[in-house]
Amino acid sequence: MALTAAAAELLVRLTRRHGPLMFHQSGGCCDGSAPMCYPVGEFRLGAADVHLGDLRVDGLEQPVGVWMSRAQFAYWRHTHLTIDVVEGRGSGFSVEAPEGVRFVVRSRLLDEEEPAALEP
Repeated sequence: MALTAAAAELLVRLTRRHGPLMFHQSGGCCDGSAPMCYPVGEFRLGAADVHLGDLRVDGLEQPVGVWMSRAQFAYWRHTHLTIDVVEGRGSGFSVEAPEGVRFVVRSRLLDEEEPAALEP
């Protein structure tokens, strides 16, 4: 899992405004399978969610956790995810929406060594 420089810069700005943040990779429907960014504690996680890892961002004290539903993870488990940001309006539920930008996920298949490094 990775983060582009533009997404990292936006996360620093958003954290100053909203406090510590987290991502939940949505499963589609209204938000079109986008990484949704919430203040920590504003999105209820449960047993059906998988913690993909934590993004370390220069300028932030706390890492930004990334989560996905277990059912969706079954489809994405063989991909490396990079969170990026693009111009345009995303979902109104994600904290970047008022900025006129939206987070997106770029993916590629894992290489041969990467699956061995994943936690079970």
